[in-house]
Amino acid sequence: MNRPIIPRRSVRKPVSMAVQCRTQSGLRDSGEIFDISAEGCCLQLAGLFLKVGARLILRPSGLEAFSGVVRWISGDFAGIEFDRPMYGPVVDHLALQHAARIEYRRA
Repeated sequence: MNRPIIPRRSVRKPVSMAVQCRTQSGLRDSGEIFDISAEGCCLQLAGLFLKVGARLILRPSGLEAFSGVVRWISGDFAGIEFDRPMYGPVVDHLALQHAARIEYRRA
């Protein structure tokens, strides 16, 4: 069955943010947020095995916790949809403060 492609509501912004995660059952893990938008983020966790539909509490370093649900998984990466969208200027501020550094390697 083919799913229709639905355009994103907001632009993803590349970041590199440390995050603590907790599942509804109380399991915890550290990870990293790689991109963020008002509606969600891409998260990498090393130790937790997540399922699509799982609920998470995310606590990025220095921020209040917020909740979301796993919408997709690919390896140790997961797409999280926030329960409540973030305020756009907050996302912009986080993107500036935690801009992903891209390293270029010479061949």
